[in-house]
Amino acid sequence: MNRRSFLKKALGSLLALVGLSGGTYYYAREIEPAMLHINKNNLPSKKIPSAFNNFKIVQFSDTHIGFHYSLEQFKTLVEKINNLKPDIIVFTGDLVDEPHTYRWNDELISALHTLDAKHGKYWIYGNHDHGGYGTDILQDVMEQANFKLLKNSHTIIEKSTDRFVLAGIDDVMLGRPDLKKTLDQVNPDLFTILLAHEPDYADTVLQYPVDVQLSGHSHGGQVRFPFIGDLYTPSYAEKYVQGKYMLGDKKLTLFVNSGIGTTRLPYRFLCKPEIHLYTLKTE
Repeated sequence: MNRRSFLKKALGSLLALVGLSGGTYYYAREIEPAMLHINKNNLPSKKIPSAFNNFKIVQFSDTHIGFHYSLEQFKTLVEKINNLKPDIIVFTGDLVDEPHTYRWNDELISALHTLDAKHGKYWIYGNHDHGGYGTDILQDVMEQANFKLLKNSHTIIEKSTDRFVLAGIDDVMLGRPDLKKTLDQVNPDLFTILLAHEPDYADTVLQYPVDVQLSGHSHGGQVRFPFIGDLYTPSYAEKYVQGKYMLGDKKLTLFVNSGIGTTRLPYRFLCKPEIHLYTLKTE
């Protein structure tokens, strides 16, 4: 850690201690974690066929159910997602916080099953999904809820005679990501969206024919302060933390979702939970 980073984190920790120990504590723990933000973005590209103009994709990520985020809260989230009437729903990892201690039940499967999208529901592994012996449990739960796993694989989304590519890699931290295998035999002329839990993987993705990467993992830092930004982000979410990034002379557009739940500490400050609504636009 260099001197600048050390001073930033030291000052930020001091502000967090002072701020969260006062009236801000209640807000950060009880108020902001429930203030869902719907982050709306257009995705324009000459590669998007006319049949997919105004096609809607909803991304949710990092629910971390079980750590200060309940199943009842998740059911409310499901309703809000369905109200957006998405064509596709994608989940970019970390469903529950600790798979080995979570009390798995049919209620969760039912809630996931209720999510409705005409052109399908897709998901990828996050590090918490693989951790705690959750790999097989998560796959079984998501399969029962009609979610299709994209693990170093891709699918072709078709409408009339037009198509685009939706791909996903295994988790970078605890899985075995293989982007070459993921995009094997993909036509580079087709508009391609990649799901990758860890956002910093975008520097690798730049070497491949991918137009948009959708990630989570960072939680946006969870606790942010003016002029300082995030105090802490996990590995592989240190470079790209929150929002939209244009990389490689705008070759790749990266969106980093701030997630729904919390982990490590049950606080959010100046970092509301969010879902993304992407609308494809034909240029």
